[in-house]
Amino acid sequence: VQLQASGGGLVQAGGSLRLSCAFSGRSFSTYSMAWFRQAPGKEREFVVVIDRSGSNTNFADSVKSRFTISRDNAKNTGYLQMNSLKPEDTAVYYCAVRKYGGTSRASVDWYDDWGQGTQVTISS
Repeated sequence: VQLQASGGGLVQAGGSLRLSCAFSGRSFSTYSMAWFRQAPGKEREFVVVIDRSGSNTNFADSVKSRFTISRDNAKNTGYLQMNSLKPEDTAVYYCAVRKYGGTSRASVDWYDDWGQGTQVTISS
């Protein structure tokens, strides 16, 4: 499995970005997909997860109502739509997958494969 995250950039506070995570491998639809982020000097933290079908999600409180996660299993791609961005959202964003995973786990150790990360910078 290989994951390629993209779509990061520099935007002003209040703006939006859409991240993508391209999955290379077999049976994307058997994997749950999550996004994590890591700010400088901080631990990697959970942002959101979507289940294999795309029917269920679980968000961190800090991004709930501002971020949306989706996936297109036919395209082997997951998406993170980020709206109303704040300076504290600045971080490197990573996508990760877990085979046969659900939406109940938010720990870094739970996920099997990781993308390389994409930088998101929000200016005030």
